[in-house]
Amino acid sequence: MSEPATHDARAAQRLAWARAALHQPDAGLERASTDAGFRSYWRTVGTVPSRIVMDSPPGQEDVRPWLRIRDVLEAGGVRVPQVLARDVDTGFLLLEDLGGPTVAQVIDAGNADAHMAAAIAQLVRLQSIPLPADAPAFGEALLQRDAGLFEDWFVRRHLGIELDCGDSERLELAQRRLMDNALAQPRVPTHRDYMPRNLMPVDGGPAVLDFQDLVLGPVAYDPVSLLRDAFLSWPEPRVDGWLRDYHARAVAAGVPVPALDLFLRDADWCGVQRHLKILGIFARLHHRDGKPRYLADAPRFLAYLDAVVPKYRALDPLRELLDRTIKPAFAKVAA
Repeated sequence: MSEPATHDARAAQRLAWARAALHQPDAGLERASTDAGFRSYWRTVGTVPSRIVMDSPPGQEDVRPWLRIRDVLEAGGVRVPQVLARDVDTGFLLLEDLGGPTVAQVIDAGNADAHMAAAIAQLVRLQSIPLPADAPAFGEALLQRDAGLFEDWFVRRHLGIELDCGDSERLELAQRRLMDNALAQPRVPTHRDYMPRNLMPVDGGPAVLDFQDLVLGPVAYDPVSLLRDAFLSWPEPRVDGWLRDYHARAVAAGVPVPALDLFLRDADWCGVQRHLKILGIFARLHHRDGKPRYLADAPRFLAYLDAVVPKYRALDPLRELLDRTIKPAFAKVAA
Protein backbone atom coordinates (compact mmCIF):
# COMPACT_ATOMS: atom_id res chain seq x y z
CA MET A 1 0.00 0.00 0.00
CA SER A 2 1.38 3.42 -0.92
CA GLU A 3 2.21 5.99 1.78
CA PRO A 4 -0.79 8.28 1.02
CA ALA A 5 -3.12 5.27 1.03
CA THR A 6 -1.65 4.08 4.33
CA HIS A 7 -2.10 7.57 5.76
CA ASP A 8 -5.72 7.71 4.61
CA ALA A 9 -6.44 4.26 6.01
CA ARG A 10 -4.97 5.22 9.39
CA ALA A 11 -7.01 8.45 9.43
CA ALA A 12 -10.20 6.50 8.74
CA GLN A 13 -9.34 3.94 11.42
CA ARG A 14 -8.58 6.70 13.91
CA LEU A 15 -11.87 8.50 13.25
CA ALA A 16 -13.91 5.30 13.49
CA TRP A 17 -12.25 4.37 16.78
CA ALA A 18 -12.80 7.85 18.23
CA ARG A 19 -16.49 7.83 17.32
CA ALA A 20 -16.96 4.42 18.91
CA ALA A 21 -15.06 5.42 22.06
CA LEU A 22 -17.08 8.62 22.35
CA HIS A 23 -20.40 6.93 21.45
CA GLN A 24 -20.89 9.84 19.05
CA PRO A 25 -21.13 8.74 15.39
CA ASP A 26 -20.94 12.31 14.07
CA ALA A 27 -17.79 13.41 15.95
CA GLY A 28 -14.88 14.80 13.95
CA LEU A 29 -11.15 15.21 14.59
CA GLU A 30 -8.71 18.04 13.99
CA ARG A 31 -4.97 18.12 14.52
CA ALA A 32 -4.15 19.26 18.06
CA SER A 33 -0.34 19.36 17.93
CA THR A 34 2.61 18.58 15.70
CA ASP A 35 6.30 17.76 16.07
CA ALA A 36 5.80 14.69 18.26
CA GLY A 37 7.58 12.04 16.22
CA PHE A 38 5.32 9.31 14.91
CA ARG A 39 2.84 9.94 17.72
CA SER A 40 0.09 12.45 16.91
CA TYR A 41 -2.64 14.19 18.87
CA TRP A 42 -6.14 15.03 17.61
CA ARG A 43 -8.86 17.14 19.22
CA THR A 44 -12.46 16.05 18.85
CA VAL A 45 -14.88 18.34 17.04
CA GLY A 46 -18.60 18.40 17.82
CA THR A 47 -18.24 17.01 21.33
CA VAL A 48 -18.72 18.72 24.68
CA PRO A 49 -16.37 18.63 26.39
CA SER A 50 -13.72 18.13 23.73
CA ARG A 51 -11.34 15.18 24.04
CA ILE A 52 -7.91 14.29 22.70
CA VAL A 53 -7.12 11.18 20.67
CA MET A 54 -3.50 10.04 20.93
CA ASP A 55 -2.50 8.02 17.87
CA SER A 56 0.60 5.84 18.28
CA PRO A 57 0.86 3.70 15.12
CA PRO A 58 1.93 0.13 16.00
CA GLY A 59 5.43 -0.60 14.77
CA GLN A 60 6.37 3.08 14.98
CA GLU A 61 5.36 4.21 18.47
CA ASP A 62 4.58 1.69 21.21
CA VAL A 63 1.94 3.25 23.45
CA ARG A 64 2.59 0.87 26.34
CA PRO A 65 5.62 2.66 27.86
CA TRP A 66 3.66 5.92 27.88
CA LEU A 67 0.71 4.24 29.57
CA ARG A 68 2.86 2.45 32.10
CA ILE A 69 4.64 5.61 33.24
CA ARG A 70 1.38 7.58 33.20
CA ASP A 71 -0.23 5.07 35.52
CA VAL A 72 2.77 5.11 37.89
CA LEU A 73 2.76 8.91 38.03
CA GLU A 74 -0.98 9.12 38.60
CA ALA A 75 -0.77 6.56 41.41
CA GLY A 76 1.91 8.76 43.00
CA GLY A 77 -0.29 11.85 42.93
CA VAL A 78 1.25 13.58 39.91
CA ARG A 79 -1.23 15.37 37.67
CA VAL A 80 -1.15 13.68 34.26
CA PRO A 81 -3.71 13.44 31.43
CA GLN A 82 -6.63 11.19 32.30
CA VAL A 83 -7.15 8.20 30.00
CA LEU A 84 -10.83 7.74 29.18
CA ALA A 85 -10.50 4.83 26.74
CA ARG A 86 -7.59 2.77 25.44
CA ASP A 87 -6.86 0.25 22.70
CA VAL A 88 -3.25 -0.76 23.08
CA ASP A 89 -3.22 -3.14 20.10
CA THR A 90 -4.22 -0.43 17.62
CA GLY A 91 -2.35 2.36 19.42
CA PHE A 92 -5.29 4.64 20.20
CA LEU A 93 -6.01 6.43 23.48
CA LEU A 94 -8.84 8.81 24.35
CA LEU A 95 -7.61 11.48 26.77
CA GLU A 96 -9.06 14.44 28.58
CA ASP A 97 -8.45 17.75 26.80
CA LEU A 98 -6.20 19.84 29.03
CA GLY A 99 -6.70 22.92 26.87
CA GLY A 100 -4.46 24.92 24.59
CA PRO A 101 -1.52 26.85 26.07
CA THR A 102 1.36 25.26 27.93
CA VAL A 103 3.09 26.96 30.85
CA ALA A 104 5.74 28.10 28.37
CA GLN A 105 3.08 30.06 26.48
CA VAL A 106 1.61 31.85 29.49
CA ILE A 107 4.57 32.41 31.81
CA ASP A 108 6.08 35.88 32.05
CA ALA A 109 8.14 37.96 34.48
CA GLY A 110 5.05 38.88 36.49
CA ASN A 111 3.60 35.41 37.03
CA ALA A 112 6.79 33.33 36.90
CA ASP A 113 7.10 32.90 40.68
CA ALA A 114 3.62 31.36 40.90
CA HIS A 115 4.13 29.06 37.91
CA MET A 116 7.57 27.96 39.14
CA ALA A 117 6.27 27.30 42.64
CA ALA A 118 3.55 25.04 41.24
CA ALA A 119 6.00 23.29 38.89
CA ILE A 120 8.49 22.75 41.72
CA ALA A 121 5.78 21.29 43.98
CA GLN A 122 4.76 18.90 41.21
CA LEU A 123 8.38 17.95 40.55
CA VAL A 124 9.03 17.14 44.21
CA ARG A 125 5.95 14.92 44.10
CA LEU A 126 7.25 13.18 40.97
CA GLN A 127 10.71 12.66 42.48
CA SER A 128 9.15 11.04 45.56
CA ILE A 129 7.46 8.20 43.65
CA PRO A 130 8.96 4.69 43.98
CA LEU A 131 9.59 3.37 40.49
CA PRO A 132 9.18 -0.26 39.40
CA ALA A 133 12.25 -2.42 40.00
CA ASP A 134 12.87 -2.74 36.27
CA ALA A 135 12.74 1.01 35.56
CA PRO A 136 15.58 2.11 33.26
CA ALA A 137 18.46 4.05 34.79
CA PHE A 138 20.18 7.19 33.60
CA GLY A 139 23.53 5.46 33.34
CA GLU A 140 26.83 5.47 31.53
CA ALA A 141 25.44 4.39 28.16
CA LEU A 142 22.84 7.16 28.06
CA LEU A 143 25.36 9.77 29.15
CA GLN A 144 27.85 8.61 26.51
CA ARG A 145 25.15 8.89 23.85
CA ASP A 146 24.27 12.38 25.03
CA ALA A 147 27.93 13.40 24.98
CA GLY A 148 28.34 12.19 21.41
CA LEU A 149 25.50 14.38 20.17
CA PHE A 150 27.46 17.57 20.85
CA GLU A 151 30.61 16.55 18.97
CA ASP A 152 28.91 14.66 16.14
CA TRP A 153 26.17 17.13 15.28
CA PHE A 154 27.09 20.55 16.64
CA VAL A 155 30.86 20.52 16.30
CA ARG A 156 31.36 18.38 13.21
CA ARG A 157 28.16 18.87 11.25
CA HIS A 158 27.07 22.38 12.17
CA LEU A 159 30.39 24.10 12.80
CA GLY A 160 32.18 21.98 10.19
CA ILE A 161 35.31 21.41 12.23
CA GLU A 162 37.32 18.41 13.34
CA LEU A 163 38.83 18.87 16.77
CA ASP A 164 42.62 18.57 16.97
CA CYS A 165 44.21 16.26 19.52
CA GLY A 166 44.36 18.92 22.22
CA ASP A 167 40.75 19.97 21.83
CA SER A 168 39.57 16.36 21.64
CA GLU A 169 41.33 15.66 24.93
CA ARG A 170 39.79 18.78 26.49
CA LEU A 171 36.28 17.76 25.44
CA GLU A 172 36.75 14.15 26.53
CA LEU A 173 38.07 15.19 29.95
CA ALA A 174 35.23 17.68 30.50
CA GLN A 175 32.58 15.20 29.40
CA ARG A 176 34.07 12.56 31.68
CA ARG A 177 33.92 14.90 34.68
CA LEU A 178 30.34 15.89 33.87
CA MET A 179 29.32 12.24 33.55
CA ASP A 180 31.05 11.27 36.80
CA ASN A 181 29.20 14.06 38.58
CA ALA A 182 25.84 12.93 37.19
CA LEU A 183 26.49 9.30 38.08
CA ALA A 184 27.53 10.19 41.64
CA GLN A 185 24.31 12.07 42.47
CA PRO A 186 21.43 10.50 44.41
CA ARG A 187 18.95 8.91 41.98
CA VAL A 188 15.27 9.75 41.77
CA PRO A 189 12.57 9.49 39.08
CA THR A 190 13.77 11.81 36.32
CA HIS A 191 11.52 13.11 33.55
CA ARG A 192 14.49 14.32 31.41
CA ASP A 193 12.45 17.12 29.78
CA TYR A 194 10.74 18.70 32.77
CA MET A 195 10.32 22.19 31.35
CA PRO A 196 7.51 24.72 30.84
CA ARG A 197 6.58 23.52 27.37
CA ASN A 198 5.78 20.07 28.82
CA LEU A 199 3.60 21.45 31.62
CA MET A 200 -0.07 22.45 31.34
CA PRO A 201 -1.56 25.09 33.69
CA VAL A 202 -4.67 23.28 34.95
CA ASP A 203 -6.38 22.72 38.30
CA GLY A 204 -4.33 20.40 40.46
CA GLY A 205 -1.41 20.92 38.13
CA PRO A 206 0.56 21.74 36.33
CA ALA A 207 -0.22 18.60 34.40
CA VAL A 208 2.91 16.82 33.21
CA LEU A 209 3.30 15.76 29.56
CA ASP A 210 5.89 13.87 27.47
CA PHE A 211 6.96 11.65 30.36
CA GLN A 212 7.46 8.37 28.49
CA ASP A 213 11.29 8.56 28.71
CA LEU A 214 11.29 8.80 32.52
CA VAL A 215 14.26 7.06 34.14
CA LEU A 216 15.98 6.75 37.49
CA GLY A 217 18.46 9.61 37.27
CA PRO A 218 20.41 12.44 38.96
CA VAL A 219 18.39 14.43 41.47
CA ALA A 220 19.53 17.81 40.07
CA TYR A 221 18.67 17.03 36.45
CA ASP A 222 14.98 17.93 36.37
CA PRO A 223 15.24 21.06 38.55
CA VAL A 224 17.82 22.55 36.20
CA SER A 225 15.81 21.46 33.15
CA LEU A 226 12.90 23.49 34.53
CA LEU A 227 14.79 26.55 35.70
CA ARG A 228 17.44 26.81 32.99
CA ASP A 229 15.12 25.88 30.18
CA ALA A 230 16.16 25.30 26.59
CA PHE A 231 13.68 27.90 25.36
CA LEU A 232 13.34 30.46 28.17
CA SER A 233 15.95 32.47 30.05
CA TRP A 234 15.56 34.11 33.45
CA PRO A 235 17.86 36.45 35.40
CA GLU A 236 20.32 34.36 37.36
CA PRO A 237 19.26 35.76 40.77
CA ARG A 238 15.70 34.49 40.12
CA VAL A 239 17.01 31.09 39.04
CA ASP A 240 19.16 30.87 42.16
CA GLY A 241 16.15 31.71 44.33
CA TRP A 242 14.02 29.06 42.64
CA LEU A 243 16.77 26.45 43.02
CA ARG A 244 16.98 27.24 46.73
CA ASP A 245 13.18 26.99 47.01
CA TYR A 246 13.27 23.62 45.26
CA HIS A 247 16.01 22.41 47.61
CA ALA A 248 14.05 23.39 50.72
CA ARG A 249 10.89 21.69 49.42
CA ALA A 250 12.84 18.58 48.45
CA VAL A 251 14.46 18.33 51.90
CA ALA A 252 11.05 18.70 53.55
CA ALA A 253 9.61 15.95 51.33
CA GLY A 254 12.46 13.52 51.97
CA VAL A 255 13.89 13.70 48.43
CA PRO A 256 17.58 12.70 48.74
CA VAL A 257 19.18 16.01 47.80
CA PRO A 258 22.69 16.74 49.08
CA ALA A 259 23.57 19.83 51.12
CA LEU A 260 22.62 23.10 49.43
CA ASP A 261 26.11 24.09 48.25
CA LEU A 262 26.69 20.66 46.70
CA PHE A 263 23.24 20.67 45.14
CA LEU A 264 23.82 24.07 43.51
CA ARG A 265 27.09 22.78 42.04
CA ASP A 266 25.39 19.61 40.81
CA ALA A 267 22.64 21.71 39.20
CA ASP A 268 25.25 23.83 37.42
CA TRP A 269 27.04 20.75 36.14
CA CYS A 270 23.85 19.01 35.04
CA GLY A 271 22.93 22.20 33.22
CA VAL A 272 26.25 22.21 31.36
CA GLN A 273 25.86 18.54 30.38
CA ARG A 274 22.27 19.10 29.27
CA HIS A 275 22.99 22.24 27.25
CA LEU A 276 25.85 20.58 25.39
CA LYS A 277 23.51 17.70 24.55
CA ILE A 278 20.73 20.03 23.39
CA LEU A 279 23.12 21.94 21.13
CA GLY A 280 23.77 18.59 19.45
CA ILE A 281 20.07 17.74 19.26
CA PHE A 282 19.13 21.11 17.78
CA ALA A 283 21.90 20.81 15.19
CA ARG A 284 20.59 17.35 14.29
CA LEU A 285 17.04 18.70 13.96
CA HIS A 286 18.38 21.34 11.57
CA HIS A 287 20.68 19.23 9.41
CA ARG A 288 18.94 15.86 9.46
CA ASP A 289 15.29 16.68 9.99
CA GLY A 290 14.96 20.03 8.20
CA LYS A 291 13.82 21.93 11.33
CA PRO A 292 16.07 25.00 11.45
CA ARG A 293 14.18 27.08 14.00
CA TYR A 294 15.68 25.35 17.02
CA LEU A 295 19.22 26.54 16.34
CA ALA A 296 18.06 30.12 16.87
CA ASP A 297 18.40 29.32 20.59
CA ALA A 298 22.05 28.26 20.32
CA PRO A 299 23.36 31.66 21.54
CA ARG A 300 21.28 31.17 24.71
CA PHE A 301 23.14 27.94 25.47
CA LEU A 302 26.56 29.41 24.76
CA ALA A 303 25.77 32.37 27.04
CA TYR A 304 24.74 29.96 29.77
CA LEU A 305 27.99 28.02 29.35
CA ASP A 306 29.94 31.29 29.50
CA ALA A 307 28.22 32.16 32.78
CA VAL A 308 28.65 28.80 34.50
CA VAL A 309 31.75 26.99 33.23
CA PRO A 310 34.33 29.57 34.46
CA LYS A 311 33.01 29.14 38.03
CA TYR A 312 34.62 25.69 38.27
CA ARG A 313 38.33 24.98 37.87
CA ALA A 314 37.54 21.35 37.07
CA LEU A 315 35.73 22.55 33.93
CA ASP A 316 38.72 24.58 32.67
CA PRO A 317 39.25 22.13 29.76
CA LEU A 318 35.74 22.92 28.51
CA ARG A 319 36.26 26.66 29.00
CA GLU A 320 39.45 26.50 26.95
CA LEU A 321 37.72 24.52 24.21
CA LEU A 322 34.84 27.00 24.07
CA ASP A 323 37.12 30.04 23.98
CA ARG A 324 39.73 28.65 21.58
CA THR A 325 37.59 26.77 19.10
CA ILE A 326 33.82 26.57 19.57
CA LYS A 327 32.85 30.24 19.94
CA PRO A 328 35.10 31.51 17.11
CA ALA A 329 33.74 28.80 14.78
CA PHE A 330 30.15 29.56 15.81
CA ALA A 331 30.68 33.26 15.13
CA LYS A 332 31.75 32.43 11.57
CA VAL A 333 28.77 30.15 10.95
CA ALA A 334 26.34 32.68 12.39
CA ALA A 335 27.78 35.62 10.41
